[in-house]
Amino acid sequence: MAEALSSLPENPANVPSASNEFHAPQLLKMTSVRWRICALLFFANTINYTDRQVLGVLAPLLQTKIGWTETQYGYIVVAFQLAYAIGLLFAGGIMDAIGVRLGYVLSIGLWSLAAISHAFVRTPLTFGISRFFLGLGESGNFPAAIKTVSEWFPKKERALATGFFNCGTNFGATIAPAVVPWIAVTIGWQWAFLFTGFFSFLWVVLWWTTYKSPEANSKVNAAELAHIRSDPPESAYSFPWARLLVHRQSWALLIGKFLTDPVWWFLLFWGPKYFASTFGVKLTGLALPLIIIYNVAAVGSIVGGWLPAQLIKRGWSVRTARRVSMLICALAVTPLTMVGNIHTMGLAIAILSLAAAAHQGWSANIFTLASDVFPRYAVGSVTGFAGFGGAAGGIVSAMLIGPLLDKYHNYFWPFLVAGTLYLIALLIIRILIPKADPITQV
Repeated sequence: MAEALSSLPENPANVPSASNEFHAPQLLKMTSVRWRICALLFFANTINYTDRQVLGVLAPLLQTKIGWTETQYGYIVVAFQLAYAIGLLFAGGIMDAIGVRLGYVLSIGLWSLAAISHAFVRTPLTFGISRFFLGLGESGNFPAAIKTVSEWFPKKERALATGFFNCGTNFGATIAPAVVPWIAVTIGWQWAFLFTGFFSFLWVVLWWTTYKSPEANSKVNAAELAHIRSDPPESAYSFPWARLLVHRQSWALLIGKFLTDPVWWFLLFWGPKYFASTFGVKLTGLALPLIIIYNVAAVGSIVGGWLPAQLIKRGWSVRTARRVSMLICALAVTPLTMVGNIHTMGLAIAILSLAAAAHQGWSANIFTLASDVFPRYAVGSVTGFAGFGGAAGGIVSAMLIGPLLDKYHNYFWPFLVAGTLYLIALLIIRILIPKADPITQV
């Protein structure tokens, strides 16, 4: 027996040693399934913002056909924001409880039906009802996407992944002005809502039939799984949602979103009306300025996620890289303060493009800040809580902007305020999250 054992080679080719087995994930060429999952998130956000932007693009036309005032249009926007805010209070917890595979299906299924319902309404009240259910369904999108990123990417890649999928919002906002006016003029405005709702259903089918967790996905090899799980392990347990209220970090994210999300909503819902009223742009002429703005915004989303990753590679701490990136974005928004006094359309487009890009870069980082500060099991709930703040800010701004435009018939004050809000938000975040230490248990 001993002779037989001694005759064996020290390390047979077909039997890896303990040390080789331990290093196997590093020796394998890493698969990239996580980026395919990120691509699915990109398309979900593309559809999300196409559905959302249809009303903004058609607003000048529908204001004539249905006869709503600026104040009534503001209330229609409020209906969306109110449902979005209510949904976000629960969406993150739902995603944490049932998982993103089923959670995403329920979210997008609801907003698909709501998007289609717009084609059958004819009054400001019924438009408001359709917008309410659209907002309720869409409230699950970002909590699900951020939680998916936290499950599929290590912390050092999350901002880049978030920036990539968040770029879908700009792509969707670009598709809408490129396609919706043509549909409205050719076959009627109702078909714009029908088409977008149909594509939402297609995504639901694709997600349900293809999505699995990293551990359950047979296409993920050991190297990629080791990379995804390269952060220190975290405990997983359920917790009462209200426990987020005791952490100042939760309030920092909520206030940051409360102050800055309304700027994006303003550009999204009032941008087409701004060009129509200030420069006399017709429905079919809205495509060019909006496509420019949201294509530049797409670049901002990717750069906003790329920048902190590069700074971290150069040895910067995650905290410093994140805050420097957010400061650059906040400064890039400040030229908005001048837009109310600009009478050159090209310059207005340039400033709005820069601001939209900066917002998307900011958004990629403030979303990722949630996963920097909180453990993975709480990310969905925290994102929903912060998103509630953004939606609440959108409600307040929409209730103010409509009457303000009815009274003054110009955009001076909305743009003046919008250009200052990011620096204020960053200061508050700096005060409420002064240290780099993450929360280990909620």
